Amino acid sequence: MKVITFFSSEKQLIEKASHGSRSAQQRLFALHAPKMLSVCRQYLPEVQRAEEAMCNGFLKVFKNLENFRHEGSFEGWVRRIMVRESISYLRSEKNLKFTEVEIEDDLQSYDAANADLEVEEIQRLIDALPEGYRAVFVLYAIEGYRHSEIATLLNINENTSKSQLHKARKKLQHHLNALNTYHDGTHEV
Repeated sequence: MKVITFFSSEKQLIEKASHGSRSAQQRLFALHAPKMLSVCRQYLPEVQRAEEAMCNGFLKVFKNLENFRHEGSFEGWVRRIMVRESISYLRSEKNLKFTEVEIEDDLQSYDAANADLEVEEIQRLIDALPEGYRAVFVLYAIEGYRHSEIATLLNINENTSKSQLHKARKKLQHHLNALNTYHDGTHEV
């Protein structure tokens, strides 16, 4: 009879995985892969590309596991690796492009309370953004990075980050308003 080892805590799993335990690594992967695929998917719309970035990210996680100091959440540490891996993937494909434009303040307010959109529709709108807009939008609006952090991470000017976010929001707002008009039945074909 084979004895199956159960791990009582994530800290214990991390410790075992850092010493090369394949079962602990597999368990950590199984626990975090779904969320981390979602993180990569925010930057890489095609699932296959997101999966590749996630797998490469997990290779880095396991290679650098001894560097995790248990000072913050393990999930947050892994998430940062996935974000960097996704951006690195975009850079390697040379799809990450930014444009310098003055920021305008002509955004109309979007009424999210009256929006009847599904998560999948919103994700499709985010996916349709140009790579640079999407990267900055996701880093800022979803991941919670500040513009100075985004500028460092993407190797761009802080004003470029602000401009890309502004343009992404403007484009999303335009599409959301169009979708709401369509869903309200007032869209003319």
